[in-house]
Amino acid sequence: MNVTHKAHPWHGISPGENAPTIVTAFIEIVPSDTVKYEIDKESGYLKIDRPQKFSNMIPTLYGFIPRTYCAEKTAEYASLMSGKDVPKGDGDPLDICVLSERSVTHGDILLQAIPIGGFRLIDGGEADDKIIAVMKGDEFYRQWNDLPDCPESYINRLKHYFLTYKHLPSEPNTCEITNVYGRDEAHEVIKRSMQDYQVHFGCKEST
Repeated sequence: MNVTHKAHPWHGISPGENAPTIVTAFIEIVPSDTVKYEIDKESGYLKIDRPQKFSNMIPTLYGFIPRTYCAEKTAEYASLMSGKDVPKGDGDPLDICVLSERSVTHGDILLQAIPIGGFRLIDGGEADDKIIAVMKGDEFYRQWNDLPDCPESYINRLKHYFLTYKHLPSEPNTCEITNVYGRDEAHEVIKRSMQDYQVHFGCKEST
């Protein structure tokens, strides 16, 4: 009898043969979630990280691009483009926010996404970029090909979430968005995170 195993969402799934133009995204949380789920790096299963603080709700589908890693090359690029000293990446897969006209009711799913831009988030001195993408084939959002196509209100909503989702009023805010960038820069961030993955995990299929 053949024994099959569930692929690890981070290590066992390709970022896509057309990456960075079109990428595979593993979705961890959706806008209706009242707790923050994230991948358990050892098992590959979703786990509860924490309840969403205060009234913060993620405004898009949110997850990561498989076989990416935010480390030296990602941090080097963050330093170059922000003009700040960013000594390292956050040591996680590259995060992605995916816009979709249709409601997706739960995470733990894969989808194809088209990157159109991103945020350069520095969290506690570490590079923690957030790629912004649209779901491939989405009837409404497919008209957005680059970040300037996206209304400022969408960008501001995302910025507000990521600047406040970890912040308690009694504590200093350690998150800073240094740049909002377009498609070409997002592609470079994705490429570098794929290179960082190869350096640290040696997966040849991610090239």
